[in-house]
Amino acid sequence: MSQAEFFPAEPAVLYTPVWYSDTEREVRLLPLAPGDDKVTPGHGAKRWTVTSLKDGTTVYSGIGPVEIRRPPAAG
Repeated sequence: MSQAEFFPAEPAVLYTPVWYSDTEREVRLLPLAPGDDKVTPGHGAKRWTVTSLKDGTTVYSGIGPVEIRRPPAAG
């Protein structure tokens, strides 16, 4: 058995702003662990991007700021 079978990777949660509110956040589950994605802040009118470090795909491109966190503890 591999270490991944004993300790499965915990998915990450992406928090992004919504266009209609200054306080609400959109929550999206990401398939990989929190350290597997890179956040690039937008400057000025540029969009924020989240890129997968595993395969280079763009996971998110839009308004910011964005955050990647661990999912809340169950309980």
